[in-house]
Amino acid sequence: MSESAEKTRAVPAAGTGVPAPGRWLALAVLVLAVLLVAVDATVLGLATPFLSEDLRPSGTQLLWIGDVYSFVIAGLLVSMGSLGDRIGRKKLLLTGAVAFGAVSALNAYATSPELMIVARALLGIAGATLMPSTLALIRNIFHDPKERSLAVGIWGAMASAGAAVGPVVGGFLLGHFWWGSVFLINLPVMVVLVVVGIKLLPESRDPSPGPWDLGSVALSLIGIVGVVYTIKEAAAHGMRWDIAAAGVIGVLALLWFVRRQLRLPAPLLDMRLFHHRGFSGAVLADLLTILGLSGLVFFLSQFLQLVQGRGPLEAGLAELPAAVGAVTAGLLAGKVA
Repeated sequence: MSESAEKTRAVPAAGTGVPAPGRWLALAVLVLAVLLVAVDATVLGLATPFLSEDLRPSGTQLLWIGDVYSFVIAGLLVSMGSLGDRIGRKKLLLTGAVAFGAVSALNAYATSPELMIVARALLGIAGATLMPSTLALIRNIFHDPKERSLAVGIWGAMASAGAAVGPVVGGFLLGHFWWGSVFLINLPVMVVLVVVGIKLLPESRDPSPGPWDLGSVALSLIGIVGVVYTIKEAAAHGMRWDIAAAGVIGVLALLWFVRRQLRLPAPLLDMRLFHHRGFSGAVLADLLTILGLSGLVFFLSQFLQLVQGRGPLEAGLAELPAAVGAVTAGLLAGKVA
């Protein structure tokens, strides 16, 4: 995605002629998509006690229900960004939005822990189509550097705010409906996104993207899931030979992925970008921020309910300052940059 973004600097985008009001309305649609993806990453935290009582998952199954969504998104972000460069970012975004809404219904009516894990993984696949498409479209809609930095700042603010607002949304819904409602709320939002997005969003793609390397897609997914699986299982059950084997496979897959990207003429991810300290520093800062925010939100959601005995809505409101801070910092970051 980063490599293709560099290419589009010299290629007029489909959104070049979009008037100013249209640009900001298009940004509102894109922000809506990323906000929903971020909300879904944390909204399940408050619903976990209710879901556990209904589906009776084991401890490991419960961890996978909570985390497989984010794992799949992380494993497929680069691949889906590259796919959008080829088939069209608007097309990928709208297709992913339809899939996200449909799979949300499957999550809401899951009847077993196994089905819930599968449904959350499918939701992650759909979510992975939305995140890179939104950023790529912003790059093609906003050509003025100042406008673009503000647009990216708003995008980042909404991504962080969505993760922080998730518990509030979940708390309100759980106070009035059953746990599946935290997924059904996605449906009307996705309908608005698709209907408005068809009219407002310009199409854009990389004019010479090269082939989509399925081997790299598989290696990135196997590597990330293998390493994370090892960390989770070792923490819960201690290190066994099968857990260690999964970790070794994951590390080898990631190393192979890096070597493959360095050899391909059109890689999914240009690894040479990490030679630039500005790029590497930004990626590291983002990684630490997301790790801290996601871990804190998940922990607080359980602590406020199970230890302090608060209701779902009260627990969600207690976490609201995180959302305010995320939005403020995101908007200021755009101006500072």
